[in-house]
Amino acid sequence: MSFTDPIADMLTKIRNAGRACHESVDIPASNVKKEITKVLKNEGYIKDFKYLKLDSKGTLRVFLKYTKTRDSVIAGIKRISKPGLRIYVTKDNIPKVLGGLGMAILSTPKGIMTDRASRENNVGGEVLCYVW
Repeated sequence: MSFTDPIADMLTKIRNAGRACHESVDIPASNVKKEITKVLKNEGYIKDFKYLKLDSKGTLRVFLKYTKTRDSVIAGIKRISKPGLRIYVTKDNIPKVLGGLGMAILSTPKGIMTDRASRENNVGGEVLCYVW
């Protein structure tokens, strides 16, 4: 089965699993998805993730994080740049999500990083998604 936008599929699986209060969700692996999950883990939006070699491609198992009242730490996650409409920003126009309460994940020449890290490194790039 071929996906037009595998990153959007990954974000949708994480969103749906969080709303259903699942402990973990399995996602077909790729290098970009691994980097996005690393950013989510470093910023505290997920507990952990593991790369599993279940088939020829591999699978990412993402362990979701919840508050004491069983609300997902990820209140919202939205795909911004899509295959039909890529959104690029310069280092001076990096967006702030919810006035700085959320984060944007960017694909830059220096790798996939948060909006804050890309401002520190003075690089722009493609805005992959917003997380809050």
